[in-house]
Amino acid sequence: MLFGAHVSAAGGISHSPENANKIGAQIFQFFDRSPRGGRPVYDKKEIELFKKNCRKFKIQECYIHTPYYINLASANNKIRFGSIKTIREELEAGDKLGVKYVMTHLGSAKDFTDNEALKLVIEGLKKILTGYKGKTELLIENSAGTGQIIGDSWEEIGYLLDNVKNFTIGVCMDTCHAFSSGYDFRTNKELTNVLKNFDKNIGLKKLKLFHLNDSKTEFNSKKDRHADIGDGTLGIESFKNILQDKKLANINCILETPEEKSSYSLQLKLLGSLI
Repeated sequence: MLFGAHVSAAGGISHSPENANKIGAQIFQFFDRSPRGGRPVYDKKEIELFKKNCRKFKIQECYIHTPYYINLASANNKIRFGSIKTIREELEAGDKLGVKYVMTHLGSAKDFTDNEALKLVIEGLKKILTGYKGKTELLIENSAGTGQIIGDSWEEIGYLLDNVKNFTIGVCMDTCHAFSSGYDFRTNKELTNVLKNFDKNIGLKKLKLFHLNDSKTEFNSKKDRHADIGDGTLGIESFKNILQDKKLANINCILETPEEKSSYSLQLKLLGSLI
């Protein structure tokens, strides 16, 4: 199990490995383009410098997060097909950069019925991955259940994956989002139930990465409000339970906390002490 955080790529993606090193991260996540959209602006020279810096700072893995606007179930064709195009571009870019995973949210069903929206997501995932030959893998990140957001339950994510079985897709579990969607980690018994449910609906082998985030809101709040580790309603025990579960020992962990009470450096040290 390795630890890291989402780091800035301001000034060029080649800066992100050093930014990760400064906080004591072994792995990192980054945006390779503006999270609000646009295209990546780096060239071959920047790609080689990125790889060189990953080696220099002994980064063991890195991951790309797709932009915020992704919605594979939008009634606006510009957004829906733009989302398909962007995720495919991120996978192709990730392959060039040596990135292990690209993770994405799926969007919202607000423009359609739930079944219609899920059908569009399935079509979108197939379009994204058809003909893709790269090594970088796509991960679906669970959502916090706000509004008609897609992917807030293991059942829904499992249904989507069952319908794209010919493609390699994994899951990134965000603890804040899961807690806000009714999955509790605060005791070992509750964690066991969460993992059994995940295994039944998705398959534990599909769990590839954790986003470790505490929550500012109460259990099952349906709100996405991240807190620093130990400073929220999940609490230290939740993360201790996760990190000490042998079934999860090989799943790496990324922080996306607001650093309001504690820096990434201190939070990474705290997580390391819980193993």
